[in-house]
Amino acid sequence: MKEVKAFVHYGRVTDIIHALEDAGFRYLSVSDVKGLLQALSAQEQTYSMELGELVTKQIKLEVFCEDDQAERAVQLIRLHGQTGQSVAGWVYLSTLDSA
Repeated sequence: MKEVKAFVHYGRVTDIIHALEDAGFRYLSVSDVKGLLQALSAQEQTYSMELGELVTKQIKLEVFCEDDQAERAVQLIRLHGQTGQSVAGWVYLSTLDSA
């Protein structure tokens, strides 16, 4: 099995999830996180007392799938997560030893 982990902008997650579900991906996890992505607007940013700087509200999306499905999940996340910025998030692919 594979885990695809992505950190994406808040406003893109709905389109990403719908695309993944339409393609048959069912094992999804979605979490609110804070990170250092460049904000699309001031509404995405808050000041972090812990870090002492502005952070951006982001979504961490985890998709668990069979090995042969992983590249398709990555493609869908990249396609539907686009914001017009050169860096609109990060996508990671890992192998799971057991599930």
